[in-house]
Parts: sequence; structure tokens; C-alpha cells
Amino acid sequence: MDRSKVTERFSRYAGFNTQSDGDRSECPSTAGQMDLAQYVAVELKQIGLDEVQVNAKGYVTATLPANGREDAPVVGFISHLDTSPDMAGGPVKPRLVKDYNGEDIVLNSEASILLSPKEFPELRNYIGQEILVTDGLTLLGADDKAGMCAIVSAMEYLVNHPEIVHGKVRVGFTPDEEIGRGADLFDVSAFNAAFAYTVDGGELGAIEYENFNAANATVSIQGRSVHPGTAKGKMVNALTIAAEWQQMLPAGQSPEYTDGYEGFFHVHKINGTVEFAQLSLLVRDHDRQNFEKRKVLLESMAQLLNAKYGGGTVVLEIKDSYYNMREKIEPVMHIVDLACEAMKAVGVTPSIQPIRGGTDGARLSFMGLPCPNLFTGGHNFHGKFEFLPVPSLLKAAETVVEIIRNVAK
Repeated sequence: MDRSKVTERFSRYAGFNTQSDGDRSECPSTAGQMDLAQYVAVELKQIGLDEVQVNAKGYVTATLPANGREDAPVVGFISHLDTSPDMAGGPVKPRLVKDYNGEDIVLNSEASILLSPKEFPELRNYIGQEILVTDGLTLLGADDKAGMCAIVSAMEYLVNHPEIVHGKVRVGFTPDEEIGRGADLFDVSAFNAAFAYTVDGGELGAIEYENFNAANATVSIQGRSVHPGTAKGKMVNALTIAAEWQQMLPAGQSPEYTDGYEGFFHVHKINGTVEFAQLSLLVRDHDRQNFEKRKVLLESMAQLLNAKYGGGTVVLEIKDSYYNMREKIEPVMHIVDLACEAMKAVGVTPSIQPIRGGTDGARLSFMGLPCPNLFTGGHNFHGKFEFLPVPSLLKAAETVVEIIRNVAK
């Protein structure tokens, strides 16, 4: 795999501002995603893939034809076009740190922004390697442009190495994964793969087939605005009730205090005035029964506040996003074993771990396409301290190639 070519490809993808927008209903939610979709479709055609399509909603699909094992199961590889709305998505200016020395990396000298191993000790695992970083003002976009890069680079490698016998391979890139809509309009039947992998994970070696059960909740609070000079007994401050709601959530059950299989509540947005306020929060748990209990707790909180402040003061809406794909993957665990063997073959130690989040693969698994998740090599997604070790990205691409080789055996 050509290191410089793969690095340059990622940097090109990162240059597209594809930040998704959950406040918009169209698909894709932002024009930049369609720009990248059309760009990568041209690239897929140029490297020699067939059946390259970009539909009106920004979904990209393509085929690497079989070259000797037409009877092999069709395997798919999927990643997403968009980047998180949690941090500025452009203009992204990736910078390559060569031969990382284990010390602080100055991301932005003017703003005194440092990527430090004191705060992110995993950096020391990459001493002596090339690392892609941001300029401290945007995210990097490795989630999931690293996945896109690994897949496209693997396809190009297989086209250029016809001596590697393989079956038919399908490729898919989806919009709006970061706002929970990536699988909404994915045509599983047309994709026509026996199984697939999302290439949307984190550090080197990770393979994931368990994820959170997930719901998004919106809490709307109706207050009553009265001049503060005459407010006694009349004003109902929606912002005060919003703060009370957040304080009612269980202590220690938020992202900054949990890891592994521990679930959480996460208030990630709050806005409003005395008259009206609204909170947005995530509900997450690997265990389905505990997940349902978390939603019941929110309902009881709304009832309590309505009893205190009057009916209709608090309106709670909860929408399930995705469920733990473990129940869909366990009956076909050979596809996890296949990925683990591929990693070992390219010198990577597999690390099976739960996803503290979700991927398109979680929903696709419930739509009939079993779809565990593979590493991309990136760290600190969704923020300015995101970084991507180049050797890890190369190993992600090599793992894709090796899986395809193994499926044909």
C-alpha cells in the first residue's frame, strides 16, 4: 500500500466540509456531503470499479467485480460521508507530523492549542510514526473519512493486483450518519451483499459487534415570562426548570463518568428563555432492559415536574435511534472471526470491544445486513484534538484487502 498516496487521499477527503446538520430534514442535510459523494464516485470509476452510482440522496454504491471466485459470498464495506456537527467541520487543514517524538504537538501557536500526551497518553503509542492532526480550529474528519480512505485504497490495490483472487465486493458510502440517519434510505436489497463491515471504528485492531441501544430525547419546557419587578407568584422560569431537570438525572451516569458497558444520559444541547426552554439528550445503554428503564425514568421525571409546575409544563419526546446489533451478529459470528484472522494476517492484534456509540452497521444489521465494525485508526473523534496515525490507517486498508482475500478461500 502506497503510504504517501493513502495519506494524500485522506487529506483530500478531509478538505470537504461535510458536517451534517440535525436541524435540517433534507437528505443529505448539507451540500458538502453531496460534493464529496460526487467526487468519490468519479474516483471509484477512475480506479476501475463498476456500477458506480450516486443517488439523489447522496448515497454512493459501487462494485468490484469478482476475478475468479464468482461463487464466493458477496461482502460489502461501508463508511459515511459526513462529519460530526459537534465541532467546526471546515476548512479542515490536516497537517502531517513526521516521526512523532512523544512530546506536545503544537496545533495552533496563536491560540496556544496543544495536543499533549499528558491529556491524551495514548499518543505515546505512536512515537516514531507519522500522525495526521488538525490546526486546532476544526475536527480532522477521520470519523469517517479515514474509513472511506481505507476502503477506496483497498479497492484500488485489488484492481492493481489482479493476482489476488476474490469474489464480488460491494462498496457503500452513506450521508448523515452522525445525526442518526445514515441507514434511513440505504437499499439493503439493491446492495445485495451476504454481509458487510462498517469501517468506522477507532484505534488500531478494534473490531466491534456490540453497541449501545440508543434513543434521542427532547424536553420542551413552557414557562411564563413576567417582569421581574412584579414576578412573585407569577413567573415560571423555564430555564430554572431546565436546570432542575438536569440535576434530577442520576449522578455519575453521564459520558464523562462512564466507560465499557456502562450506559449514560447526556444532555448535549440546551437553549431558551424564561418563557420557553428546550433540552436535547442522548439515552444510551448496552443492556436492552436497562435501556427501557432509562426511558421510563425520564417519563417519571416529566410527570413529577408537571405535578409540581402544572400539567403541560414539560413535554417529553423520545425516539429510539438504533439497538444493540449483538443479537444479529452472534448467529453469524464467523464474519467476526474472519475479520480477526485478517487482522492477524497483516500483523494487527484484534481487540473485540463494545462500541460506546453506534454506526450505520447497527441499524443495517436489523435491516437484514449483518455488519460489524472495523477500526480506522483514529482517536479523539468529534473534536479539535482528533488525530490519525498513518500506519494505523494503512493497516485498516490492508485488513479490508485481507478480508476480501479470505472470503474467496
